[in-house]
Amino acid sequence: MKMAPAKPVREMLSFSVFTPYYKETVMYSIMELEKENEDGISTVFYLQKIFPDEWKNFLERIGRDEHTLVSELKENPNDLLELRLWASYRGQTLARTGTVRGMMYYRRALVLESYMERPIYDDLENVLPNSNITSTHGYELSREARAQADLKFTYVVTCQIYGKQKQDRNPEASDIAFLMQRNEALRVAFIDIVEKLKDGKVYKEFYSKLVKADVHGKDKEIYSIKLPGYPLLGEGKPENQNHAIVFTRGDAIQTIDMNQDNYFEEALKMRNLLEEFYGDHGLRPPTILGVREHVFTGSVSSLASFMSNQEASFVTMGQRVLANPLKVRMHYGHPDVFDRIFHITRGGISKASRIINISEDIYAGFNSTLRQGNITHHEYIQVGKGRDVGLNQIAMFEGKVAGGNGEQVLSRDVYRLGQLFDFFRMLSFYFTTVGFYFCTMMTVLTVYIFLYGRAYLALSGVGGSIMEKVKGNTALTAALNTQFLFQIGIFTAVPMIMGFILEQGFLKAIVSFFTMQLQLCSIFFTFSLGTRTHYFGRTILHGGAKYKATGRGFVVQHIKFADNYRLYSRSHFVKALEVAMLLLVYTAYGYNTEGAFAYILLTISSWFLVISWLFSPYLFNPSGFEWEKTVNDFKDWTNWLLYRGGIGVKGEESWEAWWDEEQAHIRSLRGRIFETILSLRFFIFQYGIVYKLHVSGNDTSLTVYGWSWIVLAGLILIFKVFTFSQKVSVNFQLLLRLIQGITFMAFLTGLVVVVFKSTLTVKDIFASMLAFIPTGWGILCLAIAWKPIVKRIGLWKSIRSLGRLYDAGMGMIVFIPVAMCSWLPFVSTFQTRLMFNQAFSRGLEISLILAGNKPNSEL
Repeated sequence: MKMAPAKPVREMLSFSVFTPYYKETVMYSIMELEKENEDGISTVFYLQKIFPDEWKNFLERIGRDEHTLVSELKENPNDLLELRLWASYRGQTLARTGTVRGMMYYRRALVLESYMERPIYDDLENVLPNSNITSTHGYELSREARAQADLKFTYVVTCQIYGKQKQDRNPEASDIAFLMQRNEALRVAFIDIVEKLKDGKVYKEFYSKLVKADVHGKDKEIYSIKLPGYPLLGEGKPENQNHAIVFTRGDAIQTIDMNQDNYFEEALKMRNLLEEFYGDHGLRPPTILGVREHVFTGSVSSLASFMSNQEASFVTMGQRVLANPLKVRMHYGHPDVFDRIFHITRGGISKASRIINISEDIYAGFNSTLRQGNITHHEYIQVGKGRDVGLNQIAMFEGKVAGGNGEQVLSRDVYRLGQLFDFFRMLSFYFTTVGFYFCTMMTVLTVYIFLYGRAYLALSGVGGSIMEKVKGNTALTAALNTQFLFQIGIFTAVPMIMGFILEQGFLKAIVSFFTMQLQLCSIFFTFSLGTRTHYFGRTILHGGAKYKATGRGFVVQHIKFADNYRLYSRSHFVKALEVAMLLLVYTAYGYNTEGAFAYILLTISSWFLVISWLFSPYLFNPSGFEWEKTVNDFKDWTNWLLYRGGIGVKGEESWEAWWDEEQAHIRSLRGRIFETILSLRFFIFQYGIVYKLHVSGNDTSLTVYGWSWIVLAGLILIFKVFTFSQKVSVNFQLLLRLIQGITFMAFLTGLVVVVFKSTLTVKDIFASMLAFIPTGWGILCLAIAWKPIVKRIGLWKSIRSLGRLYDAGMGMIVFIPVAMCSWLPFVSTFQTRLMFNQAFSRGLEISLILAGNKPNSEL
C-alpha cells in the first residue's frame, strides 16, 4: 500500500475538522442512563452487559470495586461525570465524536509528533548518557508542542441552535460548554438572533458567531459576522455547514458526521494523507481525498452485522475501484478531506437547495468533478463510523438515500455529468450512482411484469394453448421455469461476498457467508430491495424527498406492531399482498403440465419475496414473538386504527391522521395522472376472473362483466349501511340497528338461496373475493389520486371508511401469523438467538436483558 511520506509538523499542511450538529445527544444525562424501557432495561444496564470488561476497567480506573453499583457512583459528582462520559463514549454522541475520544486525537497526535521533532540544541554526546531523547513522557505539557499543534489543527462544531439552547437553558448547551472547557482546540459556530428596538418596532438581526471556552469556563467570542437575513433557507444540514465554513482555517477540511469516531493510531497518519494533495494522481491534482471507514457497530446484532458488512464492501473495494481506474468516485458522505481553497472559491462543500439537495454530500463530489477536480481514495487511514442497528433505523436511512437518488435523477448536475463524461466513464458513473437504484427498481418491476403476464396467460387461456403446442420442447420449458430464480434480492449482496473473499480469504468468506444465511440475511436484503424501490420510485413520480432522522440510540426495545405497520404498510405490505394475489391467480387458473415441483421452482422466489416483505419487520423486532407483547401490540393497533383523531392529532395517534399523511406526496397533475395509470392494473383481476366462474358458464359477453359491477356496487352499499356515521345517526340508533340487522339477514339469505338455486358454487364465492378485493383497492387508489374532486362530490368519508377496512384486513393478514408464532414459546427464544448471535458469542446474555431480569442489588 503506497503511502505518502510525512513532513515535519511545522511544514505540514494545516487543516480543520468540521462537524454539523443539530439536536443529537451531546452527553448522556444520568436520567437518560437510568431511564428504563418497557422491559425494565436502562441504558447503563445494557452497556454493562454489552461491555463487561470495559465496565470493570472503568471502575478500577476511578478507584472503585468491580461490584460497585450505579447508585453509589451518583454520590460522588466526579464519579458521576466520569460515568456519563464512559457511557457517552460508547454511544453515537457528540462527546464521542468531538472530544479526547474522537477528533481531538488529531491534536494529541500532532502534539506528540511535534514533541518528538523538537530541536535538541545541546551536544548529542552530552545529552544521550543522561536522557532519552525519544521519551514521550510529559509531551502533553510541552507548550511549544501544543502551540505547534494549535497552529496546524482546528476543530469546529457547527451547532446552529447553540444560541437558542443557551437562552432556553437546555442541558445540551451546558454539555457543549463543558466539552469546550475540556478541549481547548474545540470551537463552536452558531447562529445568534438578536432582537433590537428601532422606531418602536422590534427587529431581528442575525449573526454567525464562533466561540471557544476562556480560562474561566465562559464562552469567549472569537468572530461575529452580521448576516443579511436568516441564513437557513434550504436543507438544514448543508445550510448549517455553509454558514460556518468561513470559520475554518488551513488548507484542508475534513468533514465528520455525528456518528463517527477516531483512533489515535490513525490520527498519526494524517500528515501522510495531507501530502497526497501534492502527489501524482493523474492529469489533475486531488481536490477531495477519500478516506475509508471502519464500522464499529457490527457486533450489536445480526442486522448491525449485515449493514456493517455491506458498508465495508462499499467503503473499501467499491470506492477503491471507483477512484482508480474508473475515476468516478464522488463524495458519499464523511470523512473525506477537501481542498479548502478549491472548494470555498467554487461554491463551498454543500449545496443546500431544498428537496433537490436532500443528499447534499454527493453534490460536493458532482461539483468538484464538474469543475475539473480529482477525487482519490486512500485506505491506509480510516475513521470509525456507527451505522444503524435497528430495522426501522436502517429502513429510514435507506429510504432517505433512495429518495435522494430519485432527486439526483431530476437534477441538472447529473445531466451535465452525463453530457461531459466520455462513454465508458458515463456508464461507470451511471451504475455507481442513480443506475444502481434504477436497476433495483427494474428488478422489482420485472417481477410484477412477469407475474401480470403469467396472470394474463392464465386468465385468457392463452397459456394453456401455448403449453399444449410446446409440449416436449425441453429448452423452452426450462427457460420458462427458471426465470424466477434470478429475481431474488440476495444478488444485491454479491459485492459484499467479493469483499469477504478479498479481506478474509476464500474459506473464511464462505464460512461468513453461510453464517449470515443462517441469520436470514437473504430475507433482510430482499426486504431492503423493497425499501429502495418504493422510495426511489415514489420520488421519480412525485418528487418531494424528505430528510428522515434515523436516531442514533441503542436499539434493544421492542417496536410495537402499529409502529411497524405505519412505516411499512405502503412500501412493503401492499406490494407483497399484490404479488401474493397474482400468485394465487396463477395457482388457481394457471396451466402447468409439469406438476407441483415445476410450480414450486417457478414461484418459490416470488413467495420468498412476499414472506420477506410481510414479516421481516416482526422477525427482526426484539421480542417480536413474545405472547404478552403481542397481545399488548394488538390492543395498541386496534386503538390506533379506530381512533378518529382531529385537529392537531399526529399520525402516531390516529389512523385517519396517518392516512392523510400518506397521501401528502400526491400534489401535481402529472403525479395524479401517473397514479391513475398505475391503478388501472388492479381492474385486470375482476375482468379475468368473472369469466372463469362456474356460474358464468361459457358466456364471454360484456354482460357478465357488467353483472359483476352490479354485484360489487351492492356489496359497497351493504358496507356503507354498516359504516354509517354514528354522529349522524345519534337520534335514531334503534332504527339504524334494525336496518343493519335486516340487511345482514337479507344478505345471508340471498347468498344461500343463490348458491342452492343457481349454478353459483362456494368456489365461485372465494374466486369473487379474489376478483373484488383488487378492484376495491383500485377504486381506493383512484379516489386518493383525485382527492379534491372526490371531496367536492361528497364521497370522501365513504372512501376513508373503505381505506380503514383495507388497512384492518391487511393488518390482520400480517398479525395472525405473528400471533400464532408468539403462542409457541420456542419461537421467541430462537428469534433472540437469531438476532443477537454475535453478542452471544461474546458471552452476552441478551435474553437476560430483554427479560429485564436485573441483578439483585440487595444480595
